[in-house]
Amino acid sequence: MDSGDRLPVGRRVAYWRARRKLSQQVFADRLGKSKSWVDKVERGVRALDKVSTLQAIAAVLRIDTAVLLGRDARPADVTRCAEGVDRIQAALSTYDIALGRPATRGPAMPADRLAREVAHAWTAFQHARYPQVIALVPAVLAEAQRCHADDPGPGRALLVEVYRVTASLLVKLGEADLAWLAADRAMATATGEPVLVAAAAVQLGQVLRASGRARAAMSTALAAAYRIAPPDPDDARPAELSLCGTLLVQAALAAARHGDDHATAELIGEAAGMAVRVGDGHDHHRTGFGPTAVDLARVVAALELGDASEAVAWHEKTTERDAWRWLPAEHRAAHLVDAARAYLQADDPANAGRVLIAAERTAPAELRHRPAARDVVARVARDPHAPATIIALAVALRVT
Repeated sequence: MDSGDRLPVGRRVAYWRARRKLSQQVFADRLGKSKSWVDKVERGVRALDKVSTLQAIAAVLRIDTAVLLGRDARPADVTRCAEGVDRIQAALSTYDIALGRPATRGPAMPADRLAREVAHAWTAFQHARYPQVIALVPAVLAEAQRCHADDPGPGRALLVEVYRVTASLLVKLGEADLAWLAADRAMATATGEPVLVAAAAVQLGQVLRASGRARAAMSTALAAAYRIAPPDPDDARPAELSLCGTLLVQAALAAARHGDDHATAELIGEAAGMAVRVGDGHDHHRTGFGPTAVDLARVVAALELGDASEAVAWHEKTTERDAWRWLPAEHRAAHLVDAARAYLQADDPANAGRVLIAAERTAPAELRHRPAARDVVARVARDPHAPATIIALAVALRVT
């Protein structure tokens, strides 16, 4: 779109719809509009004069609203990430292994090397290096699928882990539908292995909550948690407790999303008891589970239940601990975005801006590539009492 700045908005919609390989009918269905409506918009017969409609179109096309208006408001690396998501979708959509057509040529990657590649993808994710993970996933996914087809024993766990990190990444990028596919593949691959099922269920719970299916998220997380719950927690291994406790946290957050404060408190309390036995500073099954992680979850739960003051109190109390700094950068930055939401609800834009600046210093990609985080930055920047630092950040991120 070389002369894109001169294109009318309808032509831009048509261009990006084609880039996303969506027919007018599919595009219309996702918007809840008719095919005729889409056709008129693209031909310029119907004007797009409502901000809410522009935002809905941009969300379906995975672009910033400003792009539809002819402004260069989308950093190049963000556009590259959107294109990378298309490659992940293609990798998830292939059935070459099942059809006897390996996606990769040449000899299969040795299992030990593949294990290192999978670990590298997880490490990059936990450091919030999302563009790097996007680049890694398609090839690693193809190799893991091939490894599993050649040797289902050791290959199963590696394939589940690739699906898990893919689902986590896609949830982060706001791609809930595609994340659901990755999480579903993880669950299907893990079937028959309770620990693998529990690990996959962590991501499935996240996906279901992101998709607005709180009840399904809660029931799924609880079923997986109680399936691996140790008979005697005092004799349980930390890895088992970490998985079980993380699933209870997922169930608690789903209960909070559903407005069930009693179940939320009960489930978080049960998870906290397990966290004490595990302690801080561990990352069993890539959960980061421990007392500090549980108390950070209390912030999100309080937000979901509409109690901003409690959310702020838990944030300020928990981030004073040394163990707060032991958590991965991704976890800390994501929490700081949640804390900004809490301060906004508490009518404290100054502190909302302060924690967003801290999030940007901790993991710049969390704000640059995560749509939910960019939305929070924009909301804080629009506040008439927003600090100058957050205005500058919003301008740098091009979300003003």
